[in-house]
Amino acid sequence: MSHKPKPSLLRQWPTVLWLMVVWVLLWGSLSWGNVIAGLIVAVAVTGLLRMTPVDFHGRVHPWGVVVLVTRFVYDLFKASIEVSWVALRPRHTPHGAVIGVQLRSHSDLYLTITAELCSLVPGSLVVEAHRLTGKLFLHVLDVEQVGGIEAARTVVLDQEERVLRALASDAELREAGLEPHRRRREEVAA
Repeated sequence: MSHKPKPSLLRQWPTVLWLMVVWVLLWGSLSWGNVIAGLIVAVAVTGLLRMTPVDFHGRVHPWGVVVLVTRFVYDLFKASIEVSWVALRPRHTPHGAVIGVQLRSHSDLYLTITAELCSLVPGSLVVEAHRLTGKLFLHVLDVEQVGGIEAARTVVLDQEERVLRALASDAELREAGLEPHRRRREEVAA
């Protein structure tokens, strides 16, 4: 049985930095003490705890990130209004359902990001994620309001596509059955 060596702390600097930022945010004040304590905790967490490595073969696409974040904020706003309407509507009984959605990508990272974004939008909640099959099961508060089960599935697949367009490589996009990112050179030549 062979064990993969743990990545060195130098190669994990983005994780250390992120954990330090989270630490400072949790304490609610930016001070040298919080930054140093956050750094110590981050180094201890990444150096001492065994964590499963998450493979990231993609690349951050700034425009894709802008689209992902903008649409997510819009979805939060819209869904909050819709859920409020369901709660306040007299004599209306919402028809909830648990739906299964087969994602196009089988990456753990993209599955997790898609599941988290879907759960954060009011009116839907991921109840199970099958890592090996890449399938999410979500509870939808009111299927009729979403436009039906297929419309609810489409919402999740659209969210996954935005995640992939923001973070995936061209090879990962092709593997998921999506058109790869166009390069500037191809756009100028056309």
